[in-house]
Amino acid sequence: DYSLDRINSGKYLFDVYDLTGEERYKKALDLLRSQFENQPRNEDGGFWHKKVYPHQVWLDGIYMGSPFLAEYASRYESDPLRSADYAEVIRQIVMAAHHTYDYESRLYKHACDVSRQMFWCDPVTGQSKHCWGRALGWYAMAIVDNLEFIPADFEGRKQVVDILLHIAAQLERYADPETGLWYQVMDRSGEPGNYLESSASCMFAYALYKGVRLGVLPEKYLAVADKAWQGILDRFIKVDEKGQVHITEVCAVAGLGGKEKRPGDYDYYIHEKKRDNDAKAVGPFILTALEVERLQGK
Repeated sequence: DYSLDRINSGKYLFDVYDLTGEERYKKALDLLRSQFENQPRNEDGGFWHKKVYPHQVWLDGIYMGSPFLAEYASRYESDPLRSADYAEVIRQIVMAAHHTYDYESRLYKHACDVSRQMFWCDPVTGQSKHCWGRALGWYAMAIVDNLEFIPADFEGRKQVVDILLHIAAQLERYADPETGLWYQVMDRSGEPGNYLESSASCMFAYALYKGVRLGVLPEKYLAVADKAWQGILDRFIKVDEKGQVHITEVCAVAGLGGKEKRPGDYDYYIHEKKRDNDAKAVGPFILTALEVERLQGK
C-alpha cells in the first residue's frame, strides 16, 4: 500500500540484526529500504504519505520514512548511493517545509495536498487548516534523528539545520508560559477547548535536547526543554494506587480525509479521543528521559 507509516517500526531491526547477525533481519531491512524505490511521488520528488492519499505530503510521514533511510544509508551503503540517499532525506525535509509553512503563524501545517483537490485543503495553498502539535513533533524529531547520520559538511544539511532553528524559536514562542508545554492545536494556543497535549510536548522536548546535544541548536534552548520536561512530569505523569506510572492527555489519533472524512478543522482536533499510555506519548517520553540522562552524564 506504499504507506510511509509501515517503515518506521522497522528501525528496531537495525539493533536486532546487530545483536543476532541473522540474515533474515537484514533481508527485512532491505525490503523496507526497497519501498523507497517505488514510493509514489509528486512532481517535485516529495513522497506521497500513502498510495491512498495521492499527492499529499504529511509532516508525520517525514518521521515515518526518512530516519530509516538515513540510518540504512549510514550503515550499509557506500558512495555514490549513500550520498544520494542523504540528499533524498534532505529533499524530503525541505520539500515538506516548503509545502506546509504558514507565514501568518510561522508554524508548519499538518499536511498539504499538492494537487489542491482534497476537501480539507486550502484551494490556493493546498495546506490543511491548522498546525497539529504532534505532526510538528514528528517533523522536529525526524530532523534531529536525521542530522545524527548526515555528515556535518554534507551539501544541503544547513537547510535542514535552519529549519530546526526556526522550529526551536517557534517552540519557545508558543510554549505555555506557566507549564512550558504545548497545545494540541498550536496555532490556536490557549483558546477555548484547546488543551496541553503530552505526545507533542514530549516530542518537542526531545528534539530540543537532542538538537543541543548534536551541536545544531544553541544551548539557550536547554532552558525551554528543561521547563517542558518538568511540566511533563508535573502535569501528565500520574502514579496510581498500585504504583503504576501513567502518561495522560494523549491525543489517540488524528488525520485528514480518509474513510472518516476528517476535515482537519479546529473542532475536529480538539474533539478527537484522548487516551492514556498511548505509545505515541510513551515512546517520546522515554526518548526524552534518555536525553535528560545523557545531559546529566548518567
